[in-house]
Amino acid sequence: MKAMLRLDAEAEFHDLQAAKRSESFRNGQANLKFSDQEFLDHETWIRPAFRKLGSMKGKVALDYGCGHGMAAIVMARARAQVTAFDLSAGYVREAAARAIANNVSVECIQANAEQLPFPDAKFDIIWGNAILHHLDMTEAGRELIRVMRPGGVAVFCEPWGENPLLRFARRFLPYPGKGRTIDERPLRRNDLDPLKSLFKSVDIQGFQLFGMVQRVWRNTNVWSSSHKFDDRLLRLAPKLNNLCRYVVVTMRK
Repeated sequence: MKAMLRLDAEAEFHDLQAAKRSESFRNGQANLKFSDQEFLDHETWIRPAFRKLGSMKGKVALDYGCGHGMAAIVMARARAQVTAFDLSAGYVREAAARAIANNVSVECIQANAEQLPFPDAKFDIIWGNAILHHLDMTEAGRELIRVMRPGGVAVFCEPWGENPLLRFARRFLPYPGKGRTIDERPLRRNDLDPLKSLFKSVDIQGFQLFGMVQRVWRNTNVWSSSHKFDDRLLRLAPKLNNLCRYVVVTMRK
């Protein structure tokens, strides 16, 4: 019962988000067409995370919790055979419309990540952005490993919750784009334990340590400098990945 209430609340929240976006498309304030660069560079972790998927040509790919569907379209342009799903019917409609507007073929369906409607060992690659932290990790992990082919890879970009100062800011301070569902919270390291028991490897890479300043300081030069500094610092001191705003989680079967 609790799980159903959680899923209903998630679907309602994201349907409302999709409805607001749909209104902007109808009013001509936004365009369904976009370039790969617009998607890959809209956050600092997206392009490096996408590279972890490897070559997509001829691969069977899943956009897991697809939202607006932009990742699915980038994968389809890279000549993958792509399926996209989301719990939100509104976002599924947007993803389907975006695929048509960008002249690519993507199968878009409404589905629950904890009970996937796909056969065993269907997908070579799985992509997800800001989705795992909404889920029961044990249930989601079992479904992920089930639908992945041997040797498959899954890459997820997720908000990270190990930085105590960032936890305070997320809870108490106002900033743009703070909206969230009542049950969601950033991933913590122990949330990954169910995945580590299922997959051959589970690796994390942090993004935006000092670079998280971009959430409150809208200065392009500051962003660029802070991200370059982060890149060097995190290579020199890997333990600081644990304090980053976001992580890329890479799982291999």
